[in-house]
Amino acid sequence: MRITKFGHACVRVQGDGGVVVIDPGVFTDASALDGADAVLITHEHADHVHSDHLRERDVPIWTIAAVERLLREQAPDVAARVTVVRPGDRLEVAGTAVQVVGEKHAVIHPDYDRFDNSGYVLESGGASVYHPGDALTPPGRAVDVLLAPVSAPWLKVSEAVDFVREVAAPRSLAIHDRVYSDIGLDMVATHMGNLLPEGQAFERRDPGQDL
Repeated sequence: MRITKFGHACVRVQGDGGVVVIDPGVFTDASALDGADAVLITHEHADHVHSDHLRERDVPIWTIAAVERLLREQAPDVAARVTVVRPGDRLEVAGTAVQVVGEKHAVIHPDYDRFDNSGYVLESGGASVYHPGDALTPPGRAVDVLLAPVSAPWLKVSEAVDFVREVAAPRSLAIHDRVYSDIGLDMVATHMGNLLPEGQAFERRDPGQDL
C-alpha cells in the first residue's frame, strides 16, 4: 500500500487493485485526483468535498447520504456517480476493502447542529489505513496507519494526542493541517513526540509526499 499526503485532509491510497482518493476538498489541488479509480468522502464540509474537483474527473464516488444530498444540489452530474454508504458497511472499492466507521462529526460548539461524518478503514495487501474524517471515533480494530487530524476548530492538541494513543497505530500521519501555521504544526509534532508511547511514530509530510 502506498499512501500519499495531499492538501489538508486529502490522502491518496494506492492499493493492489487501484487508487482511492479520500476527501479532495477546496484546500487540495485537483491534481490529487489524477489517475484515481475511486473517491471516498467523509462529510459535507468544503475542506473535504469540492464539486468542481469531482466534476473534472469521471470517477465513482462513495460517501454518506448528507454529501450525496449536497452534490445533488450543487452538481447533479457528479451526484449521479455517488454510491451512498452507511456506518458499519463493508465494501470493496477499486480492489480495496473498505469499512465505514462512525456516524457524527466532532462537536464544534454545542449550539451548532451535529453534522454526519463517517470515516473509512482501507485494507489492501495485508496493510490497513484509517481516515476518520472530522471525528475522533476509533476504528474498533487494529490499523497499521492512522491519518490523524491535528488542527481544527473542534480539536485541542491534548485530544489529538489522546486519539493517536487510543488508536495505537504503529504510524500516524498528520492530516487536517491547514488551520495551523508551520509554527503551530511544529508544536503539535513536539507534543506528539513527548507524549506518545514507544512503538507509536508520528510523522508529517508535505503535499505530494509519500508516507
